[in-house]
Amino acid sequence: MKMEIEEVDNCQAQPLPLLSLNHVSLLCRSVWESMRFYEDVLGFVPIKRPSSFNFTGAWFYNYGVGIHLIENPHIDEFDACVNEFRPINPKDNHISFQCTDVELVKKRLEEKGMRYVTAVVEEGGAKVQQVFFHDPDGYMIELCNCENIPIIPISSCSLKPRGHSFKKTAPYKCGFMENVMMESLSTDMINFSF
Repeated sequence: MKMEIEEVDNCQAQPLPLLSLNHVSLLCRSVWESMRFYEDVLGFVPIKRPSSFNFTGAWFYNYGVGIHLIENPHIDEFDACVNEFRPINPKDNHISFQCTDVELVKKRLEEKGMRYVTAVVEEGGAKVQQVFFHDPDGYMIELCNCENIPIIPISSCSLKPRGHSFKKTAPYKCGFMENVMMESLSTDMINFSF
């Protein structure tokens, strides 16, 4: 197999034209057990996956993101950390979903006999409640009311007003995607304030 390597000058590279997160792919010991978890606990909906795949798996979708499960019964041989009985550590790798009612989440997890830990993040008088738990393969899941803390960019890019002829005080040094992201963020922040 021939591999071609293209050298890229990182100083001139533009950000990739990303739109959004599409899916998270997870290895699992049992697709059936994980399917029940993602459907019954998190409310994901099974969707059709390509029939050309020659391995066991399942696709789910909800909340604007997909979950792709790939069965590997020998998962423990590759990752000794995957163990549903390990301690639940909020500082571990995890997938986070925003929810509307953290207390209801805790009640439902208790009804299902699932272990979880909670945390509270405070910033400028706002509080975010977090609930952390593992899926059947030990992957950390967080459910939170993260919308309570506003997203404030730390980028050096300034917001360019659209359709206005304000006098520019500094030249724009941001790329196209940075400007689109900042404009989208400013629109979201305005929508949150009303």
